[in-house]
Amino acid sequence: MSITKLFEAAKAASPAIGRASTGQKNAALEAIARKLMDNKTSVVAANQKDLAKAEHDGIASGLLDRLKLDDKRVEGLAAALRDLVELADPVGEVVRGRTLANGIKIQQVRVPFGVLGCIYEARPNVTVDIAGIAIKSGNAALLRGGSLAEETNKVLVDLIQQGLAESGLPKQSVQTIDEFGREGAQALMQARGFVDVLIPRGSAKLIQTVVTESKVPVIETGDGIVHIFVDASADFSSAVPIVVNSKAQRPSVCNSLETLLVHESVAASFLPKVAKALEEAGVTIHGCPQTAQIIACEIATEEDWATEYLSLDLSVKVVSSLDEALDHIAKYSTHHTESILTNDIANAERFLQEVDSAAVMVNASTRFTDGGEFGFGAEVGISTQKLHARGPMGLQEMTSTKWLIRGSGQVRS
Repeated sequence: MSITKLFEAAKAASPAIGRASTGQKNAALEAIARKLMDNKTSVVAANQKDLAKAEHDGIASGLLDRLKLDDKRVEGLAAALRDLVELADPVGEVVRGRTLANGIKIQQVRVPFGVLGCIYEARPNVTVDIAGIAIKSGNAALLRGGSLAEETNKVLVDLIQQGLAESGLPKQSVQTIDEFGREGAQALMQARGFVDVLIPRGSAKLIQTVVTESKVPVIETGDGIVHIFVDASADFSSAVPIVVNSKAQRPSVCNSLETLLVHESVAASFLPKVAKALEEAGVTIHGCPQTAQIIACEIATEEDWATEYLSLDLSVKVVSSLDEALDHIAKYSTHHTESILTNDIANAERFLQEVDSAAVMVNASTRFTDGGEFGFGAEVGISTQKLHARGPMGLQEMTSTKWLIRGSGQVRS
């Protein structure tokens, strides 16, 4: 099948998935979850092929972690699909409405976009997450998962299509274009008229390429130069575990901590404690000159403040005030997630109000910026733009709206 025919098939499938009942869509999600559980061995075997090739090609450890699927992660994907079953169907939800003075009734209701496109790299979990959210929100999906995960994605999409077919929905509702390589990605970006919205997930370079070259409307996800500011009033007993969790629990993801800012009044007492815990977790610290006077570390460069490491590396800077912390975040943040650790209510509220990021936290790990943690079941990605959707994107973010107008013969005077 040519890529144009594949696009046409997705477009043709979108009305059927768009008008499917909640029961039909939930049945498809349950069927796909069962397929994943019944075929874990096949999924992991395909993934091992991708991992072996990636390791041979010298792919960075952060990407290898994102690429990896083991039994536990496959089980997690199935569980996320079942979580989606429990969530309300957004299609048909009334956003607002009223009866006009002339008796005409108007309602704004949620409707599917139609066909979602997604371009991503080395993230086979995204294949299942996008497919599940697309199905529940009544959209067809065209997926470009990249060459690094091609074997894994081939198996996953086959299982997804089997689940769709068993549930009476067109299997063309979810398709991969990986076989077309980079030309397929270019075609997807130019597929206006076939694809209604395009979502890139991956490196800053990939995202900017899609944003600048696409003729299809794009929801921009962003890389994560994520900050934590340890205020003068922070409770060390909770601050240290929060910092370590934010950095080391899974360093290869976009909500992991990249820069730690510490108020100068507590730097001498806090930095040794957190450095010891970070060292035990395998983290390498890149510190400013003032940090280096307190703990052993590599000296941070200007480039470090603007780097999303996606590894067990952390930039640390001592700042003189909340103002300096806010200025640093404003300069280097990618507007993903920032957190303040403090017992000062006024500082907490000011941080929440003034930091311009998709997720702003007080006394919590940055790892909580996640669709699953927010109760979305799964996520399409984390939007760092301000139009339509911002932050983790779930079912509602994959819908548009239309107006329904019911009259009884009225004409406009």
